[in-house]
Amino acid sequence: MRFIILYIVIILAVIEINVVLFTLTGLDHRISRFQVISMLTGTGFTTGESELIIQHPIRRKLGAFLILFGAFSLAVIISSISNMLSKNLFTKEIASIAGILIVLMLILKLPSLQKKLASRFEGEIKKAYDLKDLPIRDVFLNEEEDCFAEISIHPSSFLIGKTLSDLFEGEMDLNILFIKHGDIQIRQKRQSTELQAGDLLIVYGNKPLIHKKFKAELQAAKEKEAEAAVLNPL
Repeated sequence: MRFIILYIVIILAVIEINVVLFTLTGLDHRISRFQVISMLTGTGFTTGESELIIQHPIRRKLGAFLILFGAFSLAVIISSISNMLSKNLFTKEIASIAGILIVLMLILKLPSLQKKLASRFEGEIKKAYDLKDLPIRDVFLNEEEDCFAEISIHPSSFLIGKTLSDLFEGEMDLNILFIKHGDIQIRQKRQSTELQAGDLLIVYGNKPLIHKKFKAELQAAKEKEAEAAVLNPL
């Protein structure tokens, strides 16, 4: 029984250590904990959050370790239960491993070390991987107010008939990546294309500025969603 308890302590320590490491790569703490437990137990939750793991080079390596460790742990626990009465269980050695992992977990929680590791992870990513290998979140959403938005041009919008060069000339922190007109994506001539009702603008930039510039369009979209919710209640 002591062996089982010690091994559970090791598993909990491994979870905490990996939660810290995932957090240092920029992942939210709550998401980190859920995904670490999911990978360790092999439950395989296929949520949108899992894409944050798969698309990140360092997180993928940590995830591979957790999956293998989880499979090994299951085998060890089953084996130990079947040999519960055996005197050959290396309780002292396992206790030492548990103690080392707990110390490592406490060290990793030191703010100074976390800062150094976060900087190191960022440097390794920039050195070893191209931008195309990284998820959008890590490339573009570095600041708290960085934002992507889809702006729909409603039938009564004042933007209809105008071009992007007329509307947003000189805006340094607002970028229209492309205009989606039906199934067509307009990028090369987006600055000179007259906007039409039903067009969709893919915008990247400062969130408060986007909300200011497209206040009417965002409000119209919100009202449309509210109306649809009333007409089609769950």
